[in-house]
Amino acid sequence: MEMRLEVVQVPVADVERSKAFYVEQLGFVLDHDVEHIPGMRVVQLTPPGSAASIVIGTGMTGMVPGSLEGLQLVVEDLAAVRAELLRRGAEVSEAQDLGGVQFAHLADPDGNRWVLQGATPPQ
Repeated sequence: MEMRLEVVQVPVADVERSKAFYVEQLGFVLDHDVEHIPGMRVVQLTPPGSAASIVIGTGMTGMVPGSLEGLQLVVEDLAAVRAELLRRGAEVSEAQDLGGVQFAHLADPDGNRWVLQGATPPQ
């Protein structure tokens, strides 16, 4: 049996504001922005280099905007990615070393919280 996590819903209040944040500040790729049925808008966005995407929109979830936390984006060079995100206008915490693994934190305009994790070499 095989299962792949490919799409995660992120609850947002303002789709346009969130779409701009994810594309312009975080550099996510806009895969599509469609209204499948009246009242159901699906905006799919993919982090650069990721096999998994997020969806924001309307009419899809009962989650409260800003209630998602802990999604991790693993990056090769945390310092470089953090610097690029800051340059793009995103607010990213200082990196923290937690037992040999580097982490930084950020939130989208609604307060959904993300973690940047520096990649660790295989043991």
